[in-house]
Amino acid sequence: MSIADAVSSASAYLTEHPDEARYRDSNARARLESGLRVEVTGPNGEQVAMDMPAGIGGTASAPSPGWFMRAAAASCIASLVAIRAAATGVSLRSVDVTVDSESDDRGILGLDPSIPAGPLSTRIVVAIDAAGLDRQATHALAAWAVAHCPVSDAIARAVPLELEVP
Repeated sequence: MSIADAVSSASAYLTEHPDEARYRDSNARARLESGLRVEVTGPNGEQVAMDMPAGIGGTASAPSPGWFMRAAAASCIASLVAIRAAATGVSLRSVDVTVDSESDDRGILGLDPSIPAGPLSTRIVVAIDAAGLDRQATHALAAWAVAHCPVSDAIARAVPLELEVP
């Protein structure tokens, strides 16, 4: 099934069954291995390792959680460019998404309560090469992808957070 057909089918189904559109996403379970290296697993065998930079006690043996957040945003936006292009009949030649952020390490270390632990800002650069798209249409496609990406949405919007300590 093509991307356009899959999106059309899913959209039609959820329009007819809106009660099935909302659900709790699958969990990610993190276990501290040693030092600051963490193994994260999912319910269907997903697996990824993360580590913190050496400057704060990690060994940098794997990417940091912050890098994975930026990687998740970049890959999600690239996928959504492709989804929207397929749904609107745009023929893509290439899509390249770069996500970076500005941080202040005093926040993660708790040195100043006025400085957030997370990014101070996030920058997304979307390069699209598509047949017949002018600059305005290219920008609109990129903006649509960013606006509909759950990862960039979670970065930009305050999302309710529940903490449970059993």
